[in-house]
This record gives sequence, structure tokens and C-alpha cells, in this order.
Amino acid sequence: MAQLGLPDIGLFEAVYSARSIRRLKPDPVPEELITRILDAAIRAPSGGNAQSWAFVVVRDPELRRQLGVIYRKASDIAEAVYAARGRPSHLSEQQYARFMAAGRHLWDHMGEAPVLLLPCSHRPVLPAREALPPDIAAEWEGEVAYAERIRGASIYPAVQNIILACRGLGLGTVITTNHIRCENEVKALLGIPEDVSTWALMPVGWPIDKFGPLTRRPLTEVAHADRWGTAWSMVDKVASGAFRDGINEPGIVVRSA
Repeated sequence: MAQLGLPDIGLFEAVYSARSIRRLKPDPVPEELITRILDAAIRAPSGGNAQSWAFVVVRDPELRRQLGVIYRKASDIAEAVYAARGRPSHLSEQQYARFMAAGRHLWDHMGEAPVLLLPCSHRPVLPAREALPPDIAAEWEGEVAYAERIRGASIYPAVQNIILACRGLGLGTVITTNHIRCENEVKALLGIPEDVSTWALMPVGWPIDKFGPLTRRPLTEVAHADRWGTAWSMVDKVASGAFRDGINEPGIVVRSA
């Protein structure tokens, strides 16, 4: 990235510091950077290598404004849900207050981000029931349900590539899905075909806030060895942070364990 005047960062530095950025500057993002982000997105895996994704890049100010209005309406529901759910146990009162404040800022200012990126995908194409062997055809409804259940596996890896590419280019973004509550309005506004689904609405721009380090629930709470409920064995190294040191702003130095 030297030709863009940006420092190179390592993969694990990006993973450990790609914070969800909800406050963005209005400054424009060069088309070259957007192209690089999209090119990183299509390097992701997809089911059956179908590559059935599509990406809508919205830069037109009026379209962004209208998307912001739709998103704000959908976020009213999200705000009510968050309020009813209450604070997650792994967040302190202060952390939860910061999270909600950042969320409200995004809900109110989504349309002001210089780029709004919508990762989409076409519906999976299944063979006709009669084209399948009789024993498989008998499970047709189950296969349809299976295909629907795994659809996200063919687009969310691309979304993660977008997040990491933005981090590598010094840009901020966050994966949001509130707009899906009003997806028909979004699709009508942008002319997205009926057989195409949107999976995220991602604001992209220069960050106001800093990148990582990230705070997450301890690995010991979420990783199981062989069977559910058997704690992962390397608890001491995880607890002591032996897999990383030198956590700095804006980056992280990762060393071998």
C-alpha cells in the first residue's frame, strides 16, 4: 500500500484492532480505495464456489440521505429491542453506555457517511426435485430449508474481508443489519432485483475514533475442547495474554506463542 501513502499492517494486527467504527468523517473516499475493498471482498470463499454475490456502492448524496431515513426508522425498532434486552453481563455500565451512544450516533447519521456499501447475494439455484435420485428427492423440503439456512456462509466471509480491507487502508466501517427490517424500501430505492437479498449496510469512511485494541469475552468462556462444556486447555496462556503483547495505538504487535 506504499503507493497510497499508507503503512502496511499485518494480518493479526488487523484482526486484533478492526474495531466497529460508527463515527465517520464526511470526507470523500477515493474510488481507488473502494475498488481495493471490493476486490478484497471477492477473494472470500463461497458455497460451491458459486460467487453469487453482488455489491452496491452508494455515493450519491440524495440516495445516501434516503437510505439514512430508512435506516433511522428501522433502528427505532433496534433501539427498543436493546432497551428491553438490557446490558449484556460481559459489559460494564460504562461500556454499555458507550456502545449505545455510538449506536445512536450511527442511527442518526448513517446517511452522512461518504460511502454506503451493501453486500448482496442472489438466491441459491437448486436442481429440480425430479432431477434428483428418488431417495434425495424425498428430502426436497429439507434440502430447500438447508440451502436457506446456509446462505449467509456465502456472503459474510466477503463482509469480513471488507472489514479487514478497510482496516488495512485506514478506513472505518461496521457491519449493520437494521435496514433488513425495511429491506423492501431499500431494494426499491436502489433498484435491487427481487431475487437478490441484502445482507448488510456498511458505512465506509475515515474514522473519527481510533482503532483497537478490542475487548472481548475471554476465550475460556466460549471455546470448548472436543465436547461442549469441556474448557479449552490453554487457559493460562489465554488469561495471561501470552499470544499477544505490545498492544499500542493504533496497532498491535503479535508474536508466536
